[in-house]
Amino acid sequence: MKSKHRVADHGEVFTPGWMVEAMLDLVKEETERIDSRFLEPACGSGNFLVQVLRRKLASVELKFGKSDFEKRHYALLGLMCIYGIELLNYNVAECRDNLLATFAAYLDLHESDDLYRAAVYVLSQNLVHGDALTMRTNLGQPIAFAEWGYLGKGKFQRRDFRLDVLTQSSAFSKEGTLFAELGKHEIFVPTSAYPPLTVRELAA
Repeated sequence: MKSKHRVADHGEVFTPGWMVEAMLDLVKEETERIDSRFLEPACGSGNFLVQVLRRKLASVELKFGKSDFEKRHYALLGLMCIYGIELLNYNVAECRDNLLATFAAYLDLHESDDLYRAAVYVLSQNLVHGDALTMRTNLGQPIAFAEWGYLGKGKFQRRDFRLDVLTQSSAFSKEGTLFAELGKHEIFVPTSAYPPLTVRELAA
């Protein structure tokens, strides 16, 4: 606990490392899949998300360690698939720093590297200062997330979705509902879609 006041005011509790690992082991295969998506709705300083990233990077090393080009791009994809929402702004900043440090250390990146700056941009989009219960940012706007995909050959695809719309997908897909037979892509459309982007374009 960082302070008694923060616990009293926000119910803030920090999960110990051994418990994080034990919980992630319950979904071990997903934590080791590079493109599996994780959202931590109260991410704090990133105790869970950093460990998810480390597991993803271990998978990158196992599958693409012999190719520097593929390793760099799939490592970025792993980072792109990690999301967080946090009520306290200083926790958001710390979480971004912790994830960035883990990512940069794995690839031995300098701050001037395009991949480092692309990672900074991705984290600015994927880690949101807001309230997961109201699904709104600290400025009162609906929370939206970028869905990232790797197209190969150094190109990434981005589509943006509102969180409140995404959370309705389970209700729409239940048996017996009007929309049960429809594909989710027919109901949920992105608020924005972008042309394929390179690391340099993301960095800019």
